[in-house]
This record gives sequence, structure tokens and C-alpha cells, in this order.
Amino acid sequence: MPRLGEDDVLAVPVGARGALPGWLAAADLDPDWVAGALADTGNGGRPGGITNLPVPGRTPRSLVAVGVGDATPAHLRSYVAVAVRRAQTLAEHGATRLVLPLPAGANAEAVRVAAETVLLAGYRFRVSSAPHPPRLARVVLVVPGAGPAAVDALHRGLVTAAAVVWARDLVNTPPDTADPVWVADQARARFAVHDRVGTTVLGPRQLRAAGFGGLLAVGGGSDRPPRLVLATYVPTTSLRPHVVLVGKGITFDTGGISIKTTAGMRHMHTDMAGGAVVLAVLDAVARLGLPVRVTALVPLAENAVSGAAYRPGDVLTHVGGRTTEVRSTDAEGRLVLADALAHARLELAADVLVDVATLTGAARTALGARTGALFTTDDVLAADLLAAGAAAGEPWWRMPLAEEHVGHLRAQLDSPVADANNSPGAPGATTAALFLQPFAGGLRWAHLDVAGPARATGDAAELVKGGTGFAVRTLLRWLQSGVSEPARPGTDSPGAAPPGVTGAAAAGGRRGGDTMAGLGDKAKDFLDSDKGEQASDSALDKGAQFAEGRAGGHADQVDKGRDALDDRIGSGGDER
Repeated sequence: MPRLGEDDVLAVPVGARGALPGWLAAADLDPDWVAGALADTGNGGRPGGITNLPVPGRTPRSLVAVGVGDATPAHLRSYVAVAVRRAQTLAEHGATRLVLPLPAGANAEAVRVAAETVLLAGYRFRVSSAPHPPRLARVVLVVPGAGPAAVDALHRGLVTAAAVVWARDLVNTPPDTADPVWVADQARARFAVHDRVGTTVLGPRQLRAAGFGGLLAVGGGSDRPPRLVLATYVPTTSLRPHVVLVGKGITFDTGGISIKTTAGMRHMHTDMAGGAVVLAVLDAVARLGLPVRVTALVPLAENAVSGAAYRPGDVLTHVGGRTTEVRSTDAEGRLVLADALAHARLELAADVLVDVATLTGAARTALGARTGALFTTDDVLAADLLAAGAAAGEPWWRMPLAEEHVGHLRAQLDSPVADANNSPGAPGATTAALFLQPFAGGLRWAHLDVAGPARATGDAAELVKGGTGFAVRTLLRWLQSGVSEPARPGTDSPGAAPPGVTGAAAAGGRRGGDTMAGLGDKAKDFLDSDKGEQASDSALDKGAQFAEGRAGGHADQVDKGRDALDDRIGSGGDER
């Protein structure tokens, strides 16, 4: 136990039936006095129960006795979160340090859980002109008998929490700032420090050449053009299996022409939570040096309303050639995910696909705001992800996707003019998964619908109001435990395609094989000229800046002209 001073807050873990730690007397605190105060306040060790005690002599200045129950991981998260929040409140009145002892017998896993919770429970995001309130300067985690395993667990916990914090920051940043270009720039800057991460950002011209019809349609109504972030971490060891994480990146969703209500748009800047998750996971994988090749693929777009917006009745052609009839422009997330999944399968030599998306209100209706929906036909993958979620403290529920449960729903996706329609009706979460399934082909694939838990309406344990970063910890635990890869018939055989997947989607598991190869013949030319696009964009920007200086209040017209010229440079003069 460190020496306590007048600026310290000391947390005391209260076990089941009011059990107190044996170190109280050594810290010059009377166990009988503490026990009496607990009895007076009814604190019998129930997880989350709290008793605040000012200490005579003010060393420490305050004692916070918090119930830790049976010290399970869930109880431990509650204990740490309550202590951190109370200490942060006391920091506004002069406290600077929280001393946080773990219960006796705490193992390495408990250390990791505590480290994650310290950072996540104390998280706050503010954009305010008023000064931020004072915060704790330090948190000291006291671990009896800590050894090398505890130190490693502390490191993993802090890296994991830092990744979740970054995901929360991306989600919580207001949409007037966090547009597709901004998010892509944040990812590029974050990954620039990693020697083993390569990052590519594709703009409208490159997306058009690669056939991203869904992403271009969804982003076509906004004057903030879409982007695709593709970042790959290559370990020093094995390159297989190659895991591709796809995250929905709708930076703001008006619903498009199928417009939402004002209330329905209120939190739609969080519709890129899936994209934030997979970017954060890749960052943590690189920082931890995990022995698995991981790619994060994030289609970024703003679904806006304008004369250029896509319409109900449009037929879109996705990467790989599959077509979709648009029946609702507010079912846009699946359109951008479809392109990305197909690209990962056909061009990136993916072995395992996992997509993360705030996709359907139906998932939230079914499971509430604390549980994610897991769809997959792969029992091994399902078991691994569920186990990872349980270890991470992120609950998931496996939803039906076996043919016996969903076969009768496939007819709802039929379209008289395209391969499928994008709004096949109830049950909405399941039919959305069925829409995505063909784009994954026969690869191992899981779809994580986080529409409920991606955003919290209040504080609970390590969760705080706003973006939660839900799924970051699950995916990291899964990748750290080793991605199982069941034997397949041949080196490049993805296995049997699921029902309803035909043609090229069923036959082609993947093309390409090297780390950043696999962008394929269509994309080869524009990837080779990525620097050329940056140079042309720079020249256009400088020209636009010069014109704005002489535009006499018509800078918006200059911007439109700049974008139109950029499109024509990239398309050889063809109109969209």
C-alpha cells in the first residue's frame, strides 16, 4: 500500500456479507469504525454499493467503501467504476489521486479488467467553451503479490482501453467535423506510427473504378464525398489466416430521400460506430503485436438529401457485379457493407470476415441496449466470438441464420429488376443479415449488429453516456486467443456457399494473395497512381482557394466546381 496523503481517495473493496480487507489496520484505519459505518449505511458488499467516509486527520482525505460482491469480473468492473466515478467527483474539490486496491487473490485477468475499467469509467467527451472540471491526476492500482503476468495483463488492459477510448472519440465527435474525409485522416494519422501497418484511402474516382456502386450511391447526395479506408497489419510471423474486419462508416444518416424524423436523426452521427470499432481494433492489434494478419475495411459516407441523392427505385451494381434494387434510402448501411464485404472476398484474400454495424433498429428492439446481435452459420466462429465477448464483459446473443429458421424469409429479398432489394421487411435484423450473406460468399463470416449497445443513454459500470466502443474488446479477445481455422478441402477453397448464393459470389472465394495485393485488375491502375490523385487533389485545392479569394461571397459555387472537376479528372470526362 503506498503512503497516503491529504489529496488521496482510498477505495476499500467490501466483499460478500460485508467482508473487509485485512490491510485496513496497516493503513492506520480502524476496521471496527469502517464496519460500523457500513452497517449504518446498509452496505453489505452488494456490487456497486457505496459508502463515503471522511477520514479524521485527512490521510487519506476520503475513504470510499465499495461493494465487490464475489469479485467476479462483472463485480470487479462495478467496484472499479463506482470508485473511479466517486473519486472524479471528489477531484472537483481537491483530490488528485485514487488509490485502488484489488481484492485479495486477484489474478492477472482481474488486473486487466481493472485497468480497462479505470480508463473507460472515467471517460468523458465534451465540446464546451466552459473550462472542464478538474480530473484525477493519478490512479494507483494496488495488486497483492503482482508478478510478470500481472504486468503483462496491465499492459494489455491499458492498450485495449485506449483503443476503446479512440473508438468513443470518433463516434462522439460532432458530424460537422467527423465527415468521411476527417475520419479517414484520423485513421491515416493514427496508423502512421505503426511500422507494420499499411494504409490506403480511396476517393470517389478510385471507388468508381473499383465498382463500389453502393458506397458511391449512398454518399452521392452529400457535398462531403465518400471514402474507403483500407488498413492492413502484417505480423512478423504467420500470414494466415487473414482476418478482414468490415465496419459500417455512415458519418451522418438523414435517411436520404426516405428521410428520418428530426428525433430519428438526433444521434445519427453515431452511425459510424462499426467503422470506429474496426479501426480501433486494428490499432490495438498493432500495438500488442499480435501474431495474426488483420485488415480493417471501412466504407465512409454521409447519407444526405440533395438533387444528387440516390432514390427509391434505383438499381445499384456492387463490387463483383451483384445488383440491388433500392426500396428505401434509409437502409443504406447494408449497401456500403455489401461493397466492402465483396471487395474483401474477391480482392483481399480474406480467410475470415467479420462485419460490425449499427444496422437495424430491429436488433435493438429484440435485444435491448446492452446486448449485441451475432449472426453466423459457422458454429466454431460463433462459439469463439461468444466466449470472447463473455471474457470482455460485452454480452452477445446468437441470432438464427440456419436455413431451417430463415429459408422462408429469402423470398422477401426478391426483386423483379435486380438480384435483391435492400428493404425486405421484418424480421429486420435477420433479413438484413440475409441481404449481406451473398456478398461474403462461402467464406467464414460473422455479422455483428450493434445498433443497441453502440450508444449508451447513461453511465453503467465501465460504460458512459454516448458512444461506447462496444465490440472492440470482444474482437481483441478473439484475435488474442487465436483465430481457429477449420480445415477446408483445398488451399483456396472457401467451402460451400450458403443457400441463396449463386453465380460468381458462390464460385469465387477470393482472388489475390499478397498483403496489399488483391486489389485486383480493376483497381490496379488507380492504386498505382494514388500519389497522382493526391497531387491532382492538391492542385485543385490550391486553385479553389485562389478562386475563393476572388469569388465575392460565392465560395460554395467554387467548391461545387472543384468537386465536379475532380470527378471529370477521375472519370475521363464521363458524367456520373
